[in-house]
Amino acid sequence: ESVWRQADRYNIPRLSFINKLDRIGANFAAAVESIRTRRAATPLVLQIPLGLEAEHRGQIDLIRMKAITYDPDSLGAKYQFEDIPHNLLPEAEQRREELIELLAEHSDTVGEKFAHDQQITETDLRAGVREATISAAVTPVLCGSALKNRGIQPLLDAVCDFLPAPVDLPGVQGIHPGTQEIVLRKPSQKDPMAALAFKLTADRFGELTYVRVYSGTLKAGKRIHNATKDRAERATKMWRMHADDRIPTEQATVGDIVALTGLKFTGTGDTLCDKEHLVILEQMRFPNPVISQAIEPKTSADRAKLAETLVQLQKEDPTFRRTVDPDTGQTIISGMGELHLEVLVHRMQRQFSLGANIGPPKVAYRETFRSPQDAEGKYIHQTGGRGQYGHVKIRVEPFGSLTGPVIVNRVKHGDIPAEYISAVEEGITSAASAGLLAGYPLINVKVTILGGSFHTEDSCDIAYVAAASRAMNNAARDGEVALLEPIMKLEIVVPEPYVGDLLNDLNSRRADITDVGLTQDLRTIEAKAPLSQLFGYSTIIRSLSQGRATHTMEPLEYAFAPQETLDAVLGTSC
Repeated sequence: ESVWRQADRYNIPRLSFINKLDRIGANFAAAVESIRTRRAATPLVLQIPLGLEAEHRGQIDLIRMKAITYDPDSLGAKYQFEDIPHNLLPEAEQRREELIELLAEHSDTVGEKFAHDQQITETDLRAGVREATISAAVTPVLCGSALKNRGIQPLLDAVCDFLPAPVDLPGVQGIHPGTQEIVLRKPSQKDPMAALAFKLTADRFGELTYVRVYSGTLKAGKRIHNATKDRAERATKMWRMHADDRIPTEQATVGDIVALTGLKFTGTGDTLCDKEHLVILEQMRFPNPVISQAIEPKTSADRAKLAETLVQLQKEDPTFRRTVDPDTGQTIISGMGELHLEVLVHRMQRQFSLGANIGPPKVAYRETFRSPQDAEGKYIHQTGGRGQYGHVKIRVEPFGSLTGPVIVNRVKHGDIPAEYISAVEEGITSAASAGLLAGYPLINVKVTILGGSFHTEDSCDIAYVAAASRAMNNAARDGEVALLEPIMKLEIVVPEPYVGDLLNDLNSRRADITDVGLTQDLRTIEAKAPLSQLFGYSTIIRSLSQGRATHTMEPLEYAFAPQETLDAVLGTSC
């Protein structure tokens, strides 16, 4: 249901394959009807089963009007076309008439011949099915038993015959990295080469970069250009991937997805193109992590392996981050949610054979100022020889910047020499990143350097870094510093009977319900909720809906945390 709704959202043509017709209780008609009732789609039946349950032998092709049977000894590898059995011929003819009538509504070719009572050929039907499928007006339905490979070859043929090829789609737009002009790349081998690196992974053979070619031809061993990073690259080898099998190939063209080895600088979302025809395709934007956990190896022998594994996972997944806490020395992993980190930890154990202990989830809070505050900081240190002197005056005020403090220099000539301004900025940035209230980075603020003073002999960079840091802490002590908590955007799709229970649960989690929509018998709930209230939500939503509700969650914004949250955070940090 979740994947189907995603395909609806992006208007993606699709096929349906009704599987397991050899199982006890198989009901082809009910499965077709469920496509209409539970998917709100229009099923276009192209095959009906040749027997059900233990009698299942193959399918009846309604376009060819032939039965397809399979050699049981070859596990479906060998099959043949036969005449339709007499007892199934009336049903097949009726189904074919229904197929033609439905196509006549969505295909000009079939519709015109049907209206004039002309003969409709197999070629006409195939063209009509393709036309109606690409427009997403219908969903062709095929059937079989995947475990025994019955119906898989016709399914793959249907993918080629009815789904859109790359050349059926419009060109892709990008920008020129130099001029910033819009550049169009048509799905043609005649256009300059352009490809997008969309995934990095490592296996026992080394690191692989998966790319999708949008135009031109990509050749193994040929020099290519990474337009995103402005670096030259060379793919030493190129592979076509089939699950665990890889087939070497020398070139890839429009629509091909291949894996490359030998790329040194390319990361996820980078564009590869010709040096003479530069383009950067639409880049992937990755939000900042919102949840963190401490991780440590189970044994000292795994320590070096853990560091290498985390580096590799970070290269593969740009939304995953690893840092080392300078105070505790702990390794901190951060991601987009509890499930995200859980999957990565399972990968470490399964794929990299690495044992690790995981700490409890930690929310990535932030801090800010509620109102403007002026402050100053002095650092005066006198020793037996030359002393150290720094004096800074600042104003901190709310400002819309999620990346950290915006620093503005308003120092009058002579208050602080220009060579020390960078030291003042370093002190401000250092204090902001360390946190002023509970140890979380400061955002949404502007810091204006108003002035200060200097000593002709004792002033130095170190003194001004310390003075600026003290000024920030003094501003926090005298002003009103607030805690910000990450707010997640939730979209929940749930059948009607479970809506009430889910809404009650969301209200108990301080959620703000923004919309409740209705599509067929499904409700779409849109809400905003604090991340701290959503730990374990995947399990909760499954239990409240008997597994039928699905949800997506993504970072939305930071908002002021309530007093009880602040008290809890301060208590934990203490």
